[in-house]
Amino acid sequence: MLVVVSYDVPENRRRGRIAQALQDFGGERVQLSVFECYLTPRNWTRLQERLGKIVNPDEDSVRLYRLCEQCRENILFLGRAAPTEEPGLRII
Repeated sequence: MLVVVSYDVPENRRRGRIAQALQDFGGERVQLSVFECYLTPRNWTRLQERLGKIVNPDEDSVRLYRLCEQCRENILFLGRAAPTEEPGLRII
């Protein structure tokens, strides 16, 4: 499944840890605080657990959007934006 993750985190260290977690799960940074990740159901759960350990609920805002296949087909790209390619075999 394609997941779009956006975040607003005021503290640099936590923001970096969130970005690293997303990269560890194969996420591709598409904007400064936006990643697109292709996840298996198992990794969807694992990513939520990992982010939950990092996020400060009093200060941070993190949103995860699961996009269905039909939704992916309706993404409009403008400017330098390009679709994120679904990865081949990836073991995490």
